[in-house]
Amino acid sequence: MTVVPEAVAASGGKTSGWLARDRIIAGPRFNRWLVPPAALAIHLCIGMAYGFSVFWLPMSKLVPGAPSCAGMGFFGQLFATSCNWTVPAVTHIFETFIAMLGISAAIWGAWLEHAGPRKAGFIAALCWGGGLVIGGIGVSMHQLWLAFLGCGVLGGVGQGLGYITPVSTLIKWFPDRRGLATGFAIMGYGGGAMIGAPIAVALMARFANGEVAGVASTLMVMGVLYFVAMSAGAFGFRVPPNGWTPLGWTAPAAASKLITGRHVHLNRAWKTPQFWMIWIVLCMNVTAGIGVISMASPMFQEVFGGRLLGLDAATTLTTAQKAAIAASAAGLVGLISLFNSLGRIFWASTSDFLGRKRTYIVFFVLGILLYCSLPTLGHAGLAGMFVIAVCVIISMYGGGFSTVPAYLADIFGTQMVGAIHGRLLTAWSVAGIAGPFLIAAVRQAQLDAGVAKNLVYDRTLYILAILLIVGLIANLLVKPVKEAHHMTDEELEHERSLQHEAPHVSANASQAARGGFGLVGIVAWALVGIPFLIGVWIALSKAAALF
Repeated sequence: MTVVPEAVAASGGKTSGWLARDRIIAGPRFNRWLVPPAALAIHLCIGMAYGFSVFWLPMSKLVPGAPSCAGMGFFGQLFATSCNWTVPAVTHIFETFIAMLGISAAIWGAWLEHAGPRKAGFIAALCWGGGLVIGGIGVSMHQLWLAFLGCGVLGGVGQGLGYITPVSTLIKWFPDRRGLATGFAIMGYGGGAMIGAPIAVALMARFANGEVAGVASTLMVMGVLYFVAMSAGAFGFRVPPNGWTPLGWTAPAAASKLITGRHVHLNRAWKTPQFWMIWIVLCMNVTAGIGVISMASPMFQEVFGGRLLGLDAATTLTTAQKAAIAASAAGLVGLISLFNSLGRIFWASTSDFLGRKRTYIVFFVLGILLYCSLPTLGHAGLAGMFVIAVCVIISMYGGGFSTVPAYLADIFGTQMVGAIHGRLLTAWSVAGIAGPFLIAAVRQAQLDAGVAKNLVYDRTLYILAILLIVGLIANLLVKPVKEAHHMTDEELEHERSLQHEAPHVSANASQAARGGFGLVGIVAWALVGIPFLIGVWIALSKAAALF
């Protein structure tokens, strides 16, 4: 890869720092298929967010022989050092970094478009990796507030920047396959836990002190590993010159009214009804999906119980039988991780042919049918069909994340799609908090009303189906953006000037990035592909317990 020489000449022979956008404009020997591995390197690291549950129980047993902190409430536990934190208290770390993901993406999305993916990706590495290190220090000092500050707040900023960093870049590199491109990166976020969770479990055992798991050391080691991997991904990014297109490809004329050839500025996009309809679409899809993910293991065990072992539902289970049922539920969790990841690349790629709006119609219509079928499948004892339905649901949950960036690019254009996507991710923040709270509240209300454990999920699943109906209606209301919202040629030129790209670079766009794949490409894909495949193997091994 060489920097286009005109970029240097236009600035008097000087360039800005190594992290600046003008240093990563692709030259003639660059191949666009080197960008997805860079994106995957970042998303596979921040995707450990889905695997953080492996820390909750060990974090509640850090002080041997000490009582539980349950009596002092959440805020009292933030500064407690002589008692063991409760599991509900530490799980709020997950909600914190998911909330910060959406907030930080919304705040710094526009800055990212101007700064470029290398600088944004490197800062994301500092925040996520550094946040885990600070969180580990907090655990070692038994200061919960510091764990929240590190993993939750600072780590959440790294999550947000790391999540949106590749989106705009990939969409610009793959105008012919927008869904496939974003699916590659966001697939990594779904698969990060398949790799990270087993590593975390092994490290906690390696650093254990007697019966106390090595949570602190594990967080610090993983923080350093993630910083290195994400930094490598950030420095692997290149951006195409303005006006670049794949060799031999031309944008189809009026292929769809929902695919614009113009661009909408962030300041206008988020004020349009189209933005808020897509916001509702994502929020409803995520809320419903998180509802299933958050309760999949207990739901599977409580709905089927002894029937998973061929026993009568009323049979009193032995300790060994309960362990076998728990192992089966763990197998379902493994499948959920796999389908969450693979669904992202499958559905996003499918949307390139089916269209984004039709793809979401499939998500919602099929999802409504599946959610409504789960209670019936549970009552009938059809565990196999139940598992298949859950896996399809989770694939569409992941597919919703990977399809929405391309949806936004279709509706608002590609110039500021990263920033618009950042604003949209506030829907994830809302769903990440509201979804688990809604599910837990409805379940507890059912139990308090005396409903049997194997029936408490019925009403919850029907409520989730209603949320999907709301999402379906919002998706059907998405229309093309009005002409008045599009940027004029002067506004577009000004926005591009903020990216500090020399005019000569854009003029030579047709000559850029025509290089071959080569050894570098093979190594880059191997570095992200081999760990991902190992994660898939681990997930399948866990899923074997189901059978």
